[in-house]
Amino acid sequence: MYAKCEEYHIPVLLHETVDGLDIRSGGIYVDLTYGGGGHSREILRRLQGTGHLYGFDQDLDAMSNSDESCKNFTFVHSNFRFLKNWMFYYGHSQVDGILADLGVSSHHLDEESRGFSFRFDAPLDMRMNQRSGLTAQRIVAEYSEEQLANILYLYGELRNSRRIASAIIQARRQQTITTTTELVGVLHPLMGHDREKKDLARVFQALRIEVNGEMLALRQMLSAVTELLRPGGRLSILTYHSLEDRMVKNIVRAGNPEGKVETDVFGRSYAPLEAVNRSVITPGVDEQESNPRSRSAKLRIARKLNKDNSKRDGRDRV
Repeated sequence: MYAKCEEYHIPVLLHETVDGLDIRSGGIYVDLTYGGGGHSREILRRLQGTGHLYGFDQDLDAMSNSDESCKNFTFVHSNFRFLKNWMFYYGHSQVDGILADLGVSSHHLDEESRGFSFRFDAPLDMRMNQRSGLTAQRIVAEYSEEQLANILYLYGELRNSRRIASAIIQARRQQTITTTTELVGVLHPLMGHDREKKDLARVFQALRIEVNGEMLALRQMLSAVTELLRPGGRLSILTYHSLEDRMVKNIVRAGNPEGKVETDVFGRSYAPLEAVNRSVITPGVDEQESNPRSRSAKLRIARKLNKDNSKRDGRDRV
């Protein structure tokens, strides 16, 4: 089972992430980013008895890696934004643990034909769900200069986003930009030699996030998590982008992706989750050297509080 997972994707902070779930015999767990099955394999190794794992992924490549001959595992071919709907479909109003490894997998970056990386000449695609209609090529061809500048600034954190957007608009008036190589050719004159690879990566990141609606999906998933986790249940989530990390931090601190702290009539704050790790967990030097994707990773672990969400007598009620 999961014979391809090492080739497909190297899990970041594998043991720390799964440790954070505090897996219990007979529990119901969800891996929201199945990918090559690395995290799922480790969860199943620890899961015993009547426990069950649901693995979500919208990518057809990930589905080909799954093996449903394991009676404790169900693959769900869907975007994790529909987490709550699918869990209700399978008869679960609450689960014991949820794991997510956000961002793009090493498989996506290394698969030449998918267009996720500027290292290869490929169609400007970047769809994680190959059945969706929006591609990076459509964004580059159809978005206005203002729209392009906004996504490059918000999702790529590029200070020269307006110059890049303007260059794309000018170039597409001459000919349609259909491949990664053509887009890199447009961007190359705007990139400083010492920052070219980093800035190109940020442009591709911004387009990928927009193509896949990643921030909206994350917002919807996090909102569902607070409802689905049973008291004492765990959330273990890896982030790589500042916007991702901010939303996850907010959901743990305030119970909503916006970070707005709600209080009751007595002024007590309401937050359904409690951080397990007070300081964010990051990979060590050895892991960063062996797996470059891990260099920007941040792991946050939280547990669901009881319904009264209080420690009025000084004791943890979880």
